[in-house]
Amino acid sequence: MAFRAAGNSGPLAEINVTPLVDVMLVLLIIFIVTAPMISMPIPVDLPQRTTAVTPPLDPPPPIELRVDAANQVTWNGQSMPVAALQARMQEQAQTHAGNLPELRIATDPGTEYEVMAKILAAANNAHLQRIAFVQ
Repeated sequence: MAFRAAGNSGPLAEINVTPLVDVMLVLLIIFIVTAPMISMPIPVDLPQRTTAVTPPLDPPPPIELRVDAANQVTWNGQSMPVAALQARMQEQAQTHAGNLPELRIATDPGTEYEVMAKILAAANNAHLQRIAFVQ
């Protein structure tokens, strides 16, 4: 902080460098922290150019699961036990390997959470990625 003499009332010509030093120290710390991150390469898988045109695949029909209040599961209108869902979903995933079907789940308000958890775990294990909850 600059002080003036009691008898001198002219302008003060000294520059206060304290804020400048503070900013420079902060920038120095930022550069010290970020410099090692810049020197390490980050692998990025970029898409490769192809000349072959692949025709779009028709989407397979969706799988419609219905769970009623008694926790009975129906697969496209056919009754099925919850334990058999895993095998059936894996069969569908293998049948439509390049284009997985959409799983549409409809439930009653009285459905138990445990049944839904088993259905979602079976879908995850079968690698079904498109899951929709419908009414």
